[in-house]
Amino acid sequence: MFQNTKCECGHQNPVGTVLCEACGKPLLESEAKSDEVLEMRYDGMARRSQRSNPNIIDRIWNFFSSVKIAVYMIVFTLVGSMLGTIYPQESTFLNIDPSVYYKETYGQLGHIYYLLGLSHTYESWWFILLLVLIGASLVICSLDRVLPLYKALNKQRIRKHTQFLTRQRLVYQGTIEEAPEDWIKKAVTPLKKKGYRVHTQGDALLAEKQRFSRWGPYVIHIGLIIFLLAVLARGLPGLNLDEHVAFPEGEIKKIPNTSMYLQNEQFNVEFYSEDEVPEQFRNLNKTVPKLFETKVVLYECTADCSDLSKKPQLAEVARHDVRVNHPLNYNGLKAYQFDYDLTPTIRSVTPDLVNTKTGEVYGPIKIDMVDTQRTFEAGPYKLTVKEKFMDFGLDENGQPKSKSPSPNAPAFLFLIKGPDLPEEGIQYLYFAKQIDKQRFQQDAINQQLIGAEIPLQLEVDSMDKVDIIQSVSYLNIRVDKAMPFVWVGAGIVMLGLVMGFYWHHRRIWIRFDDKQLTLGGHTNKNWFGFRREVAAVLKQMNLEVEEKSLDNGGNQA
Repeated sequence: MFQNTKCECGHQNPVGTVLCEACGKPLLESEAKSDEVLEMRYDGMARRSQRSNPNIIDRIWNFFSSVKIAVYMIVFTLVGSMLGTIYPQESTFLNIDPSVYYKETYGQLGHIYYLLGLSHTYESWWFILLLVLIGASLVICSLDRVLPLYKALNKQRIRKHTQFLTRQRLVYQGTIEEAPEDWIKKAVTPLKKKGYRVHTQGDALLAEKQRFSRWGPYVIHIGLIIFLLAVLARGLPGLNLDEHVAFPEGEIKKIPNTSMYLQNEQFNVEFYSEDEVPEQFRNLNKTVPKLFETKVVLYECTADCSDLSKKPQLAEVARHDVRVNHPLNYNGLKAYQFDYDLTPTIRSVTPDLVNTKTGEVYGPIKIDMVDTQRTFEAGPYKLTVKEKFMDFGLDENGQPKSKSPSPNAPAFLFLIKGPDLPEEGIQYLYFAKQIDKQRFQQDAINQQLIGAEIPLQLEVDSMDKVDIIQSVSYLNIRVDKAMPFVWVGAGIVMLGLVMGFYWHHRRIWIRFDDKQLTLGGHTNKNWFGFRREVAAVLKQMNLEVEEKSLDNGGNQA
């Protein structure tokens, strides 16, 4: 497509160059015969994507350097983003089964939405792949164009070829009576007053200002690349956390995927009285909270953090009253008040093992609902937890199962061994709530398990032996270490936009051939203001020039 060419000015131009890098003379025969305005985007410099015999790497490069392909990828990403907004994303759910939710809430369309994977659009492989492809396109587009532009702007020669000047969009030609060198020296002052940096070489002049604005699009690209990398980095472990966690009042609970622990020391809620209820809440027919807050203590694990056989050693690092829009903030970890539940639940129960025939009590055992101990000793008897059901129920085959992880109907299946019992022991099902004992007929189930009368049973003779959780506070735990880089990327994008919109790269070349003056001018924006500026400079040099005559094709001879 292009040939190696040595220009008449002596400069050796690389393959693919349309205009001489030094003097600007058109190197191609077709360009030399043309009178059309020159393409000045890169001052005629060749780009890698314009190679005539591309290899496989060049073809990949050409694909990603295409602005059209980049636009297609952006459109596909926008369409994917819109699809992700049709129904709520799974990431916003708290204790909801998405496989059931979409079908029950939105019908068959919702079920199809879930099956297609659109319920987690922004974490899907294809959406992340589109972001990666856009990032690759930005990098390659920038490299393909910024290197030729850099060479063009840093290899500018003061004396340009006549054809280079006459094929600019803004041109003036005329005859000057005074000595060219003297005229050039006089032209420096008005150009500098207009803010130009002026370079002279005998009877040639180059005036230039606001060159930095040409880098505006590439500054935008850099900002977008940083922005995309930061967004993608949010998917890496340890850089981003967005969890909704239930913290029962009075308990210390580990924050998922961190070494931090948080204690709900106390939960408080205040409700509006009938006279205080705001107008917009009067028709809700329910009590409206005026304030709800969680007094939290944040701990950091200092030892035995990953050893499950030992209790972790914790050190207090922060205290805060978490309210709506007033989160706990510690070294980038934030805890927002999200919701609460005032339904009382059992934390632990301490029943006694009782001999049903003699009434002898063998001692209490403490059963925690969450961190349940595996084995217990009660007098001469040993109790082992075989199964634990936090929310006891039966499946379609009549087998016991736990319907949810919440302790709504906690039940424990024990294997009891000891005196006067079979060698293999007996199985005993224990319900922590009295209402569940009756609802599920605990005694009838145990008689079937043992096959005879029940010799032993667990009993609670006082509510003092039942530890009740009065409330549960739901906190949104967030860690986003990539967010500062998102803001940095967005700031760099804004800087690039300002550079490109509010400043314009303007260049004026002047050369003399004997006393024949030839002026060529180029700017990347605002041609009307540039034409007016050049006309004003020429008038100060005692050349009466109409602004319109500076347009290519309307020059004064």
